[in-house]
This record gives sequence, structure tokens and C-alpha cells, in this order.
Amino acid sequence: MVKQPEKVDYSVLKDISDPADIRSLTIAELNMLAQEIRELIIQVVASHGGHLASSLGTVELTLALHYVFNTPEDTLIWDVGHQAYAHKIITGRKDEFRNLRKKSGISGFPRREESAYDAFNVGHSGTSISAAIGFTEAACLKGQTHKAIAVIGDGSMTSGMAFEGLNWAGDRKKNMIIVLNDNEMSISSNVGAMSSYLNRVMTGRKITTLKADIKRFFNSIPGIGGNVIKVAQKIEEILKTMMVPGALFEEMGFTYVGPLEGHRLDHLLKTFKNIKEMNGPILVHVVTQKGKGYQFAEEDPHGFHGVASFDVATGRLVSPSAIPTYTKVFGRTLVKLAHQDSRIVAITAAMCEGTGLTEFCREFPKRFYDVGIAEQHAVTFAAGLAIEGLIPVVAIYSTFLQRAYDQVLHDVCLQKLPVVFALDRGGLVGEDGATHQGLFDYSYLSCIPNIIVMAPKDENELQHMLKTAAECGQPVSLRYPRGKGIGTDLDDHLKILEIGKGEILKEGSDLAVLAIGSTVYPALAAAGQLAKEGLSIRVINARFVKPLDEQLIVETVSAIKKVVTIEENVLHGGFGTAVLALLAEKGISGVEVKRLGIPDAFVKHATQAEQRREYDLDEEGIIRTIRGMLAK
Repeated sequence: MVKQPEKVDYSVLKDISDPADIRSLTIAELNMLAQEIRELIIQVVASHGGHLASSLGTVELTLALHYVFNTPEDTLIWDVGHQAYAHKIITGRKDEFRNLRKKSGISGFPRREESAYDAFNVGHSGTSISAAIGFTEAACLKGQTHKAIAVIGDGSMTSGMAFEGLNWAGDRKKNMIIVLNDNEMSISSNVGAMSSYLNRVMTGRKITTLKADIKRFFNSIPGIGGNVIKVAQKIEEILKTMMVPGALFEEMGFTYVGPLEGHRLDHLLKTFKNIKEMNGPILVHVVTQKGKGYQFAEEDPHGFHGVASFDVATGRLVSPSAIPTYTKVFGRTLVKLAHQDSRIVAITAAMCEGTGLTEFCREFPKRFYDVGIAEQHAVTFAAGLAIEGLIPVVAIYSTFLQRAYDQVLHDVCLQKLPVVFALDRGGLVGEDGATHQGLFDYSYLSCIPNIIVMAPKDENELQHMLKTAAECGQPVSLRYPRGKGIGTDLDDHLKILEIGKGEILKEGSDLAVLAIGSTVYPALAAAGQLAKEGLSIRVINARFVKPLDEQLIVETVSAIKKVVTIEENVLHGGFGTAVLALLAEKGISGVEVKRLGIPDAFVKHATQAEQRREYDLDEEGIIRTIRGMLAK
């Protein structure tokens, strides 16, 4: 029998509307508050999804930081931000929290537009340290003394950008604090009462003052003082290397503190109070448990990292769909192709489950590579594999490939290497919001020479496109949407598609719709409805953004002078823009073209259906657009 979180009455939380409210609480009251915050997070995420395990793991840490530091004057920067739900709750948003990730509700990530306590907009990993350095340097230039605190998870520390920030911060020697939230127990063996006690003592003012006094004394001794200090420092370094896992950070110029027990508020408060009085760059190593307080999440932290609606009592998803997701179809197809071709290898950047590679990893452990949150490395690593005759498939979210743009251009496309970029979450992604929308890849990839850019209309076509991509011998971007497919039957035999060739799905003469990817079926449905009104709409599945099917498009627009292009991508530099450029190059005039897509704006969080409705990318929006054009 799994023990569930106890029901609470929010007796402490009801009076908390600002971090100042928690600073008068006792330890017992703070612990009660932590329990109430966990209960609220579990209930809200169970209702409509979100990032559960990571936020449950940082409740005490959040309370300790806001208790000790004078936020928002002291700047608190969350890396990625999916662990910041407790932060949102105690910074004036507990009533709004029940609308988390809903349209017109609060974001699932820190947003400067929401609160003065959200110092920096985040959503991608590895950015917090560099941002905190910026805040620190700005404070120095303005003669201010407040602190900047970056909270970064151990996973994000695999990001190259995080190490760039560490390297710079350690050299600058300014007063900033990095909190390393270690929730994987990977570098945390010496956690316990003695370790916590030593850290509380060694960060105290008496000890740090004594060390400084001793150093000054020996420096004052002519001839030998400096040598004595060097010997003492060597001994200290040896002891630190033997006793704590912080030698690397010390070598980079940080004062290392930790590991601390991340769910002991009494220890956290004492240590952070001491650290607040220290100078120079400090790294605090805090050990937490993902999913803390909800046993299902504790036992399966990966499964409850980002989760859809679930039943609190059982931990099971509410009404799971029998239709497989695009992600699952991709993963199964890649396994099938890998059995047929031993050159195929798979690469992910810390997203094995999220990109559907779990089965591939199990079937082909020697041909699977998880490089951590290091997208730049993933792409150039793939380039090296490709030169040696392998076929790397880099499975990555569209929004995260943006982080490796130079590597895609310089290391893969310039050398025309057969690397397949399988871009999951292409298009509108829903509740994760602006930082995660996959709305730019058509634009930022199609301008690069040598790359093929394509998108399937359904999960069956995804299979064929993946086989085509693996066998075409040049760089390919294959993007597909978040969520389940349309439920089409999957072919057992996979075929190779002709590069740059679309297909006519429905004939018509009044207006032509050129659709690509997830917009094809809404376009077909719209054409079907309009046919009942006597309107004849041709629907084309373009398949390729680059190269376009020039012959099919030119023949179509020459015969039908009204055209609608539809895409889940920004209009600037996207599929519709490529069609307009083609018509201009061919000297075709007298054609009225309406482009449907995303305008020059970032798309906020809402459901995918709400987002498509807002931008006329659903069936009703397409019908309105076509009627408007034909009414002229």
C-alpha cells in the first residue's frame, strides 16, 4: 500500500503572500509550510499536468533561500525553471497557481512579466550562472551590494554554457552564489549529520575570520610566511579532495560548501546565513530528492518529471490515449531501421525517454549515446560519427536544436554529412509556452545549404520519411509534432520518398491549399466541409520545405489563382515565404496568396488546441480564411 500525501488545510500557507511573511516563522511552521506547498503542487499538477518531481524536490531549498536572502533585491535565478513552483507559490501567486500553464494563467517557468521575484526568463538549461554573473557585475558597476544566487540542477551542469560561466565567475572573484541542486546522488556520497555539522561550522563567521587572521599573520613574517601559507593550502586541498567532492570547484576559484541535506530546513537556514556573510564566488552543494513527499514520484522521478494529468491516489495517467504519439512511432521505427542497418546510431541530449529512444537504448546499448545537456557537443559528435561511415540520428526537441545552430551549419551542413535531425515537438507545443515552442526550425534550417527540411502529415508518413532521411546521404531535418498521431494505420513495409516531391490529396479548382506537417489534416477537413457548400478546394501535402516541389506548386498556382499556405512555424522565413519566393523567381504574377502561420511574436502557454484556434490553424480558422478569400 503506497502512502499518499496527507490532506492539509493550508493553515500556514493561507497567510503567505510574500517571502517577507515566511521570515517570522519558526522551524516547525516552515516545515508545515513545506508540507502544504507540496500538497498544493501535487493537486494542481495532477489536475492539468506540469513538472512535478523537480518542483517537489526543491521546496525546502526554496524556503531557505527566500528566508535568508532579501529577495527580490537579492536576485534569485532558477536554471531551466521547472523546479520553481514553490517559488511561485510564496511570491504572491498561490491563488493563481491553480491556473498554472493554462491560457491567461501563470507560466510553468519564471517570467519577468509575472513578478519582480522572477529575475530572469528561463526555460532552457545552463543559463543561470551566466545570468547571475551579469547581475553581479552590474551591481558592482552601480555600487550595490546585493547578492545574485543561481540555482542549477546537476543535470544542467553538463551544459557547456554552465562551465563557461563557472570558469568566468571563478576568475572574476566577485560576490556571487551558485546553488548546485544535486538530486541524482551522483557526487554526494558523504551526506550525513557530521558533514552537515562541519559545513555549518566551517562557514561560520568565527572560522572564516580566524582563517583570514592566520593568513595575515603568516604573511607578516619575512622570508617564511608565504611558504608556510602555501604548505597549509596544499594540506587543505589534499584534505578537501579526500573528504569532499568539491575539489573541482575549488580549483575553479569557488569556495565549496557541501554537500548539504536539502530537506533539513534547520541546516539550510544556518548554512545560508553564514554564506550570506562570506565574500567571493561560492558554490553550495545541496542534495535533494526528486519527487520528495509523493511516493509515486519518488519511485519514478523520470516518469513524473513532466507529466500529464494523473490520479493522485494511484499515480496513473487520466485517460491515456490508445493512439501512439509521434514520439513513440519515431522510436519504434528507428529500432526497426537499426535492425536492418548496423550503421544507424542514436544520440540524445539527456532526453532518452522524452525523444522516444528508450527501446533503442535497450536494443542497441552500444549504438546509443546520451551526451547530457550538451546539444552543441551532440551535433558535432554526430558529424564525427558520420565522417566515419555511420548514420547518426540526433533526436532532439526543435526548441533545443536552436542551441547548436553553428554546429548544424558549420560541422554538418558545410561538410554535407549524413546526419538526421529528428526534431520532436515541432510546431505548437502547448502549456510549456514561449521557451519551448518549436516554431522556428523551418526558418533557421532552410536557409542553410545542403540540408533537406521535411515534415510528415501523419505518423505513418513519419515512418517513411525517417527511412528516406537515413538513406539519402545528406543532412536532413525531420520535424514532427508533440502528442498523439491521428490514428492512421502504420505500414509494415517502409518506402523511400522522392526528395522534394509533394502529393495532391484532394483535387479542386476554386482555391489551392498548400499545407505541411500537422496542418495537412485540418486543411483536408476544412476542404471537406467547404465542399458541402459547393466550393472546390485542392489540398496539397507539400512534405518538403526544402527543396520545394517546384513543378507541382507552379502548375497548381498557374491553374488556380488563389492559394493558402499553412504551417506551424513563424511566417518569417518559413514554408509560405519559400512559396512566395518561388513564385517571384518564376515570374508568376496575378496570384493571391494568403499565408497562415505564426506572426512575428512569441506564443504564450495554452493548450495546443487553443493555440491553433488563436492563429487560425485549426479547421474552423482555415475555413474562415478560405471563405474570406473566395468572397472577394
